[in-house]
Amino acid sequence: MSAHYDVVIVGGGIAGLSLASTLAGQCSVALIEAEQTLAYHTSARSARQLIPSYGPPVVQELTVRTLDLIAAQDAERPEPVLTPRSFMLIGDDATVRAEASGHMRPITHAEALELCPALVPESFSAAGLDTGSFACNAPVLLEDHRRRAEAGGVDIITGARVHSAQRLGTGWELGAGQEGFQSAVVVNAAGAWADELAVLSGVEKLGLQPYRRTAAIVDVENPLPEACPMVAAADDSFYFRPDDGQVLISPAEHVPSGPEDARPYPGDIERLVARLNTITILGIRGVRTAWTGLRTEAADGVPVVGFDAEATGFFWLAGQGGYGFQTSSGIAELAAGLILAGQGSAAAAAAAPAVPSARDASPASRTAEALAATRWSIRR
Repeated sequence: MSAHYDVVIVGGGIAGLSLASTLAGQCSVALIEAEQTLAYHTSARSARQLIPSYGPPVVQELTVRTLDLIAAQDAERPEPVLTPRSFMLIGDDATVRAEASGHMRPITHAEALELCPALVPESFSAAGLDTGSFACNAPVLLEDHRRRAEAGGVDIITGARVHSAQRLGTGWELGAGQEGFQSAVVVNAAGAWADELAVLSGVEKLGLQPYRRTAAIVDVENPLPEACPMVAAADDSFYFRPDDGQVLISPAEHVPSGPEDARPYPGDIERLVARLNTITILGIRGVRTAWTGLRTEAADGVPVVGFDAEATGFFWLAGQGGYGFQTSSGIAELAAGLILAGQGSAAAAAAAPAVPSARDASPASRTAEALAATRWSIRR
């Protein structure tokens, strides 16, 4: 016997959880996750920084909207999700200038050294600063989404890997773990496994590619001041930031991978430690812990959000790349509006701001209009 829902979300990372909490109370929803715990893969391995100057224009719009939505909810939380922490790019003049966006302003060499005194002066010649960037308390945000979803009636089922999916009449039937599910809409929020879920469902895959991204927490002789920005190389070869008296570092690699429970490759962190010990005075003396996540991307680098043109009721919520947390609430707002409108739900009117007219000049409208124009109906 299958349980019946309006929407079944496959994937319990930040994308699936934020959509579940946004839809909660507006329709019947189940969220199913293959692992025993939510946010086990990429969402548990984030750098925890929301950066308005990071990514293509539509991603930056989604980031601004997400920051607005999270900040509004922070007023209700006992522990905030957002803490101001600037983001600084360093490198040569041409590379910094090419990578800087409207959310980032150039700063002098002296200003950069004042902000991050651990840098060796000769290691860079130019810098840019994004002061609208925030540190993100990812566990608090994930737990808040889970709590809001369950309070709104969402059923969350873990340890339930999807093993069958088929279009049945006007809806979908899924087998996951030992249970069955029927719904009008299936949301593919499966991250690195999104194309695999599509194939299992008889839907043409989109060529979404997971990429490795490794990070580590290291002990240092000279800790960074807590006010130090997150510092990234403009050529995407590393980043680092303070982390409660230690330092988080990453080689910022972009290596293709299959969908898997990724682990660091031998030598990746060690090579970065050697480099950072030459361009900073951190004095890295040991690795406390290291991990690798997968950032899944579409070919154009834009998140894939919308109904599939050929498979009725199959909704893509994938390809967030390295922008998962920083776009999560904006994407969830947009996706919920599209799903409710697609169902012809009475609640769709309440979600209308997520799919606004071109005359609405708010950040939400610019974000929704730009993304909906490219992803409203996948492959149309």
